[in-house]
Formats: sequence, structure tokens, C-alpha cells
Amino acid sequence: MRELLSALLSQDPSIKVVGTATDPYQARQMIKQLLPDVITLDIEMPKMDGLSFLEKIMTLRPMPVVMVSSLTQQGAEATLNALELGAVDFFPKPKLDMKRGIESRAEELIHKVKNAALARVKTLERQSDSQHDSSILSNITFSTTEKVIVIGASTGGVEALRVVIKNLPANSPAVLVTQHMPEKFTKTFADRLDKISAVSVSEAKHGERVLPGHVYIAPGGKHLKLHRSGANYLCQLTDEEAVSGHKPSVDVLFNSTCEAAGKNAIGVILTGMGKDGAAGMLELRKIGAKTFGQDEISCVVYGMPKAAYEIGAVEQQVPLNKMAETMLTACGAAKDRHIRV
Repeated sequence: MRELLSALLSQDPSIKVVGTATDPYQARQMIKQLLPDVITLDIEMPKMDGLSFLEKIMTLRPMPVVMVSSLTQQGAEATLNALELGAVDFFPKPKLDMKRGIESRAEELIHKVKNAALARVKTLERQSDSQHDSSILSNITFSTTEKVIVIGASTGGVEALRVVIKNLPANSPAVLVTQHMPEKFTKTFADRLDKISAVSVSEAKHGERVLPGHVYIAPGGKHLKLHRSGANYLCQLTDEEAVSGHKPSVDVLFNSTCEAAGKNAIGVILTGMGKDGAAGMLELRKIGAKTFGQDEISCVVYGMPKAAYEIGAVEQQVPLNKMAETMLTACGAAKDRHIRV
């Protein structure tokens, strides 16, 4: 695996593989000597598991890390743990014919490593994930139940979405989320958010009604659209081609929301590489929807919010720790309530 990853990464002239390590103890010494810009780290390693080593890196010597993980349920759990610990991104290993499977996705691996080199990483500061004391939030009222929030995110989005969603009150307007993530990972991600949030978080199902107090995560490998049927909003899943290189795509969600909700929508774009969601957010703003982008300093990768801001799609740039409050205020939250974020 080390030889394969090294060979694939070395295909790009802008990447130099400065070393490979057989275990975390050897890696620790090599990091001190070689000062790499990016580390690729397998979750399964001898002598110390990858998560324990990652936690040490992000606590003592933060740097961009791309995790290499398996496309299994157990791999999804471990990968999400890694992203919460501060890993920038992950590269999933196929379960069958690993060598050929990885070689066929060499471009994706190179892209993730180069993006990671641009990421803003911080010293790990673990916060409690116990469910919020919702008594502070339970009395918030909203001017209409027709408001709906749509959120797009990519690199760094797992942690950003955790910060935003766990701070929503139980009676929050409905939220639809597109996070760039493969199959198997999105349901695990939704289940984890559900455990720490006052709102109900689940992977979106085709045709289900969109209700206040619920968050719907786009399944990996499917596009999520907001659809209107009479007085009701519905989730619509489609198997169309990738858009902006992604499936699910943020642009698909935002564009469908323009038609379904119009100015009753609130569009939010969080950290991520690329420009998926920028064009869709511009359409949202044109029809009178409120639009917010995560500010540069709080982004892991200021790519998607920057692309949206530069074309005039973002009405206001907002720090991550203020995003939940900003969204709720835009939905008509009572002004005299204090929202803890």
C-alpha cells in the first residue's frame, strides 16, 4: 500500500513523496526530520491505530492529514472519527481488487492531497458532544413554518455541520444538507449527528415529507432535491449524472430549492474545495432568498464559499460559530431570545 500510494502521488510533478513509515513511531521521527506539508495516514496500522496517532498529531503538531480508510461500515465510523479529530479529508480504499481500484482513482487521490496542502488546520480542542440543553432553545418561535434551510459543504464539512446542526433547536425550520461524501458514509454521518442534536437527523429518503425539527442528509451517490407538492415540501432523490464533478451536488439541491421554496429558502455554503453550489446559490439570491457563506478564517478550505462570494451569491459572510444563530434569525426567530452557539 505504501509503495502504491507513493507511486501514484509521484505521478504529479508538484508532489514529492519525502518518506514512508511502517508504523506511527517511525512516522513520528520522520515527521520531525522531513517536515512534510501533508501526511497520508492509514487507519489500520501496527503498534498504534491511526486514530490515536492522528489525535497526537493534531494536539501536538497540527498539519494536514488525509486518511486512507476502507469502504465498510466500520471504516465509515473510523473515518468520521478522524474528520472530527481534524483530518482534512479521506481516501476510501476499495474492498475488492484494491490495487486496480486505487490506480483507477489516482487523480482523485492526487487532488485530495493537493487540496489538503492548502487547508487551514488548527490545534485539536475537543468539545463535549453531549446533546445540548435544549431548554435555552425551546422557546424560540418562527414567523412561518414554510421556511426551509439548504446547506452545502465539502472538505471540512463534517466538523462544520456538526457545529451548526447540534446548535439548532428542536423546532428549527427543516434543513436539507448536501455534503460531498460516498455511499455508506452518509447514513453513519446522519446517525452520529442525530445522537448529539435536538433536531432529528437522518439520511434523506425519496418522497418523504420535509418537516420542521428535522435535518435530511443527501445519500452518497444520489442527488437530493427539494420538491413541492401542494402545501408540502418533499425530499426527492435522483440518479442523474454528477454535477460539478459531484454526486450528490450542492448546485442540484440549491437549484431545486429555487423552484420549490423561492424566497422562503435560506441558502448556506460551508467549507469546501471547488465551486459546487456557487451558481445555485446565486439563483437563490436572485429570487430573494437569504444566502450566507462561511467566512474565510473559520473554513478548513475557503473554496466553495469563496467561489460563491466572488460571483455575488453570498449576501453575508458568517463565522462558523455564528452560523446557526444567523440562519435562525433569517428564518424569523424571535428577536428577544438568546441562542447559545
